[in-house]
Amino acid sequence: MNFADLAYPDLPMEAVHLLPLGATEPHGPHAPLATDTLISVGICNRAAERLEGEMQVLVLPAVPYGVTRYGSAFPGAVSIGEETLRSLVTEIADTVGPLVLVNSHFEPEQVATLRSTGLPLLDLTRRKNAERLTDEFRSGSCHAGRYETSLVLAEQAELVHVDRMLALAERHVDIPAAIRAGQTDFAAMGMDQAYCGSPAEASAEEGRQTFETLTEMLVELIREVGA
Repeated sequence: MNFADLAYPDLPMEAVHLLPLGATEPHGPHAPLATDTLISVGICNRAAERLEGEMQVLVLPAVPYGVTRYGSAFPGAVSIGEETLRSLVTEIADTVGPLVLVNSHFEPEQVATLRSTGLPLLDLTRRKNAERLTDEFRSGSCHAGRYETSLVLAEQAELVHVDRMLALAERHVDIPAAIRAGQTDFAAMGMDQAYCGSPAEASAEEGRQTFETLTEMLVELIREVGA
């Protein structure tokens, strides 16, 4: 299932490859910098397991860096440029064959760059996908909030500082509206601790339920690509 764990003679002749994409950036005082990457990897692993016996699906090593400028006012934001991301993704696709991009970092420049590759993309910002996700996700106020924190609790709970999480007040920030208004960093949006939404309400159970929905979406896309 994990591409890099295999020896080369054991690679299947035909497979759909999944590339988890994320970012290294602040996710509140409670969640890991790797939040977006962990979520993408979790979706990919679950989808590959779901399709075992039906088709060959391999999960590539994750790309843990993305176009990450909005968190630059805080320690921990490591950004690459759009052209770097585009080149990396397209060259990987040229090497491995059928490739599906799985992205959980929603900075507009990141999403636009991935769309521009023309590769199959699990794009959760598309309305038809967003409508299947949680109320907080659809509200646009979900950076390191209940949605993302729940997913990390379901995947690697030991990385969440639960004491800090429970102390965080709900903070509503309509990120898409703020972006349309020209605000380009979390601090300007009023996210003085690099989070919005309701992280204190997060739970592993909600994370497991959301992973189930995300996995269903990815499985549907993989079947389209592998048909």
